[in-house]
Amino acid sequence: MMAALTTLYPVILPVSADHQAQDRRERVKTLSRLAREALSRSCEISKFHLTTFPKDSDGVPLPVDGIYWSLSHKTEVVGGVAAPAPVGIDLETIRPVNEALLARVADPQEWSQTDGDPQKSFFRIWTAKEAVLKAVGKGFAGMSRCRVNEVIDDTRMILTFDNIPWPVLHHWFGDHVAAITAIDFKIDWQMMR
Repeated sequence: MMAALTTLYPVILPVSADHQAQDRRERVKTLSRLAREALSRSCEISKFHLTTFPKDSDGVPLPVDGIYWSLSHKTEVVGGVAAPAPVGIDLETIRPVNEALLARVADPQEWSQTDGDPQKSFFRIWTAKEAVLKAVGKGFAGMSRCRVNEVIDDTRMILTFDNIPWPVLHHWFGDHVAAITAIDFKIDWQMMR
């Protein structure tokens, strides 16, 4: 039986300029490989022994021997995390977004809880919802069932999915933001080179 783990170790790795410059098809393969490397490092730190990362027919990660996992990748960074409970991680590069997209990610009540830069708030809400949807094994179709319930501060918020609360922690680095959700765990971000 596995000892109780109270801390999760999401790992974020940079993507080299050479890998970023690859053609689209090769870059996607490289990002996927690097995200799995980040996940493997998260497993090592947590003392988990995952050797395969299976997915269901919809591409949803399947737990292995009670260990859940989640990946995210962008052109400049990748991330992965393993946990003994449902978990979701998402990464985004903060950049300008179209006003119409702001309205699609959250309704006026959800937006009223944010303050400051709408672009930064957009990516905060987007990554939080993506992390929760990954943890519950749903895709974009579940977005309307995922809602911002409470913004606590710049790094913590509570979302709900079908009225079940999901705490989300954010980590800001450079022009990127990472979000992770897992119930009842401390988070120790591992920024690796």
